[in-house]
Amino acid sequence: MLSGFMNFLWACFRPRSDRHVHNGSDSSGGRQDGLLWYKDTGQHFNGDFSMAVVQANNLLEDQSQLESGCLSLQESGPYGTFVGVYDGHGGPETARFINSNLFQHLKIFSSRLINYRKLACTLNIRVLDYSGFTSENQAMSVEVIRKAFQATEEGFVSLVSRQWPMKPQIAAVGSCCLVGVVCAGILYIANLGDSRAVLGRLVKATGEVLAIQLSAEHNACIESVRQELHSTHPDDSQIVVLKHNVWRVKGLIQISRSIGDVYLKKAEFNRAPLYAKFRLREPFKRPILSSDPSVSVHELQPHDQFIIFASDGLWEHLSNQEAVDIVQNHPRSGSARRLIKVALQEAAKKREMRYSDLKKIDRGVRRHFHDDITVVVLFLDSNLVSSSSSVRTPNLSIKGAGVNLPSNTLAPCSTPTETTNA
Repeated sequence: MLSGFMNFLWACFRPRSDRHVHNGSDSSGGRQDGLLWYKDTGQHFNGDFSMAVVQANNLLEDQSQLESGCLSLQESGPYGTFVGVYDGHGGPETARFINSNLFQHLKIFSSRLINYRKLACTLNIRVLDYSGFTSENQAMSVEVIRKAFQATEEGFVSLVSRQWPMKPQIAAVGSCCLVGVVCAGILYIANLGDSRAVLGRLVKATGEVLAIQLSAEHNACIESVRQELHSTHPDDSQIVVLKHNVWRVKGLIQISRSIGDVYLKKAEFNRAPLYAKFRLREPFKRPILSSDPSVSVHELQPHDQFIIFASDGLWEHLSNQEAVDIVQNHPRSGSARRLIKVALQEAAKKREMRYSDLKKIDRGVRRHFHDDITVVVLFLDSNLVSSSSSVRTPNLSIKGAGVNLPSNTLAPCSTPTETTNA
């Protein structure tokens, strides 16, 4: 009954337009060095950050963004920091779509939460959100994030439906989706796929900084993920197949949750003219992959130093603790670029080649040596983290970039820029 009432309120309230926010460009955006794009240092609502992307695919399939400032469409806030890492596969379209839409959906649903809280206060209703925090004290919620993911998935499915007659292969394009939101001293982590968020936490007694993995991964190489797939598809003995010594869902894909990959979610898109290698022999009645993110909530502590958000391309070469040690033992500036460099050095070592020679290999061919890699390091200033989410700051928006390509190449792609909104 109460759940239905809440859904009714979500649907009824419409946020005000963001008409008072003005966009402007800033000359302090990232730099390009061959296939590497980087923003060595910058400031977000809760501290400093570092960001870097290295391209391996002919078309960059990783997309990323950092949004700092207002997290809703209302001037009253809440204010905080949003980080997104979107590791695409099969093409760049889904990751680009997420990069353009997910944060906007989050702002819309955050605005509706504010309106709901106001009404709840008026009616003296005290409601617990799924995160366990009361709505009166919340500036963000698990439900807001889930709804933003759901709206993004639905938007991309709609895009696939429209483009299917002209471009059926878009049904086989998808993306992992890792999101972090820091707001009012609370960290929300939401994930689909196998990107990863790792916290660096200081142990005062020893001075060590320990690595704590925050995100749950959805890769069929993990036994618990295979068990989940068998549990949700008890009538399909081939739901997970060991192919070329790698566990894959239906022998096709390693991840079990994503945005996109509509050919494994809706049977009407798993047919000709989709390429035969993507088509299943038998029609399916329920979605094979899920778009429901794993979401966790963490109350940040003064000894929480930083969070590393990265696509799986980084974690193929570095352990959680190795990555945390690299960040902790060097200056903050350039942290993301430094992590990528060490990962590439490891990739070169595995192929018994010099790092300098690996750097000379062009995009496309480079994919045989490593994946696209995206890294965002979010440093946490305990004084800023604990500040009120209603404190107003200028909006900052920055998106990772790859090698510039002609504007008519596959999906439309926004020019990566950093903008400051007054």
